[in-house]
Amino acid sequence: MTGVTEIETIWDRTRLGITIGSVVLIFLAAIEALAVTTVMPVVSADLHGEALYAVAFSGTLATSVIGMVAAGTWSDRAGPRAPLYTAVALFLLGLVVSGLALDMYTFLAGRLVQGLGAGGQTVALYVVVARVYPPHLHGRIFAAYAAAWVVPSMIGPFLAGLVTELMHWRWTFLGVAVLTAAAFVLVVQRLSGVSLDSDAGDADSAPDADAPDATTASQGERGGFALRLLLAVVVAVCAVGVGFTVELPFSTGGPLAAIGIVAIGVALLPLLPRRTLRAAAGLPSVVLTRGLIAGAFFAAEAYIPKLLMDDHGFSPSIAGLALTLAALGWSSASAVQGRWGDRLGSRRIMLIAFALIMVALLAILGVVVLWPLPWIVMIGWGLAGAGMGLLYPRLTVLTLAYSTTRDEGFNSSALSIADATGSALAVAVAGLGFVAVPLLGSGFATVYLFAAVLTTIAMLPGLRMGDAQR
Repeated sequence: MTGVTEIETIWDRTRLGITIGSVVLIFLAAIEALAVTTVMPVVSADLHGEALYAVAFSGTLATSVIGMVAAGTWSDRAGPRAPLYTAVALFLLGLVVSGLALDMYTFLAGRLVQGLGAGGQTVALYVVVARVYPPHLHGRIFAAYAAAWVVPSMIGPFLAGLVTELMHWRWTFLGVAVLTAAAFVLVVQRLSGVSLDSDAGDADSAPDADAPDATTASQGERGGFALRLLLAVVVAVCAVGVGFTVELPFSTGGPLAAIGIVAIGVALLPLLPRRTLRAAAGLPSVVLTRGLIAGAFFAAEAYIPKLLMDDHGFSPSIAGLALTLAALGWSSASAVQGRWGDRLGSRRIMLIAFALIMVALLAILGVVVLWPLPWIVMIGWGLAGAGMGLLYPRLTVLTLAYSTTRDEGFNSSALSIADATGSALAVAVAGLGFVAVPLLGSGFATVYLFAAVLTTIAMLPGLRMGDAQR
């Protein structure tokens, strides 16, 4: 005993293995996400599936809901280790199927399997954080996850475009699959010997009955696993179905899409904290904000490379630089949030983030309608990424602050379900609007106006999130 107290960090000896392993998984997810978004205009054209462009994004997000529900319940019951390993294996399988696809429907099948793995991996990692790191380190570990986007954001979109131009778009999937297989071995080694069991001493803890989130204290046990999984399947099927309505006449597809959206809302109720759809203060508003702002951002981002390639003649590698700027902005802002988030407070972070995202969307809408200046799209999307980088990790920190060991899996799952469902629905609706309701002769105008409206709506729950402390 030296009498010197060791300062806890995410890199100390007791947590080094899990920090490295989880950061590697985030790193690979970043490479895949940036690469797919960059090359999708080329993939959809090559496989003669341009009408299903949006489904390639929304389908993956939709099936990720199933993975999230399964991983959340599984993690609460048996710890996050097995769910994490299973999710990585599914993610790998989906990459291989998409990379070898000879038609758009096979490609989409691979994307659906990939979504199962991606969703499960997200929730399992959130539960790992809750089990391994004390609350005061949550901001730092999520900042580290954001930093894992830095290298992919610098090279991922450009490299994916370059690989597509010089080799073939298939290698953007198969290459990530090879890296995932190698990383899977590394992750298993790093997690061996690390205890991921919940702390029994915290099992009886619960939020203050007077706190805004008190209604969610025991929701991790609400409803059986089979029912929750069935509801997740309903959400996924309806979300994918909304995406496929683009192949129907709008007079038929529009009403069917509306019915699908209503069905999703009903099915989501048991999967989210009570009163989420009514924007109740505390955790419900955190979850709802995540779903709405994710929908606005990712619906807009899906069409950034397509806008630059179709309207401005950019190559895939150069168009991908817009995603690079957004990812760098996201990572940098996340680091700021990790260091100064508690000082700024949730309300101030939310207002700054929403302002950045709204300015970006309106600027891009201006480019589409008035000014043929593609550099504004590039810079604007960097600002949007910074806004998301401020807001996203803050929402995750608040979710864990509103949770106990009994419902960490449920609440983490709910946050990710809202994220994926909001994104899947928004991308699907944007795709339908792009094809069927072009404003001023441009489907891009429809997409970015829709994203701006959704961002405005997201401000309501954003102002009701609170600042929970654990």
